[in-house]
Amino acid sequence: MLKYQYHSPLGTMTMLASDKALHGLWFNGQKYFGAGFALDEIVTAQNSITKHTAAWLDQYFAKQAPDPREIPLVLETTPYRQRILNTLLTIPIGSTITYQELAQQAAPHQKIAPGAARAVGGAVAHNPILILIPCHRVIGSDGQLTGYAGGTARKLALLRLEGIVFAQKH
Repeated sequence: MLKYQYHSPLGTMTMLASDKALHGLWFNGQKYFGAGFALDEIVTAQNSITKHTAAWLDQYFAKQAPDPREIPLVLETTPYRQRILNTLLTIPIGSTITYQELAQQAAPHQKIAPGAARAVGGAVAHNPILILIPCHRVIGSDGQLTGYAGGTARKLALLRLEGIVFAQKH
């Protein structure tokens, strides 16, 4: 495993990658940064995965809509959270989804229990691969902007980059 720093227009990000896949992508200083990995003990270097991810991010921030499935990902989390995060990969650029809709799409043949949106919120908040797994596209059931581990200002900036306009709350 190695880590690499990417300098995005919204702040420095840390990637965590093996030779085969991306394991993490976080804004430095965000909530849940590092997802429990001992990043201080991991060497800083580049490999084909970090180079490909950096090129993907360059395209994304240039509004070129790259496909996140181009980057091999490893999700080291619970099966439930993996299902939620994999469902997020199906939400196209320029679209949003509510927590309740995400719960329904992740388990289409199950009755959605009361409080499912809260469990989905926990999975979304702990997303270890920001932007590629677009948790910033999840909004509240009232259509309003909700929290984001990278900060709501970044979430708003990412949505605007994708052409989604939100009215500011007063």
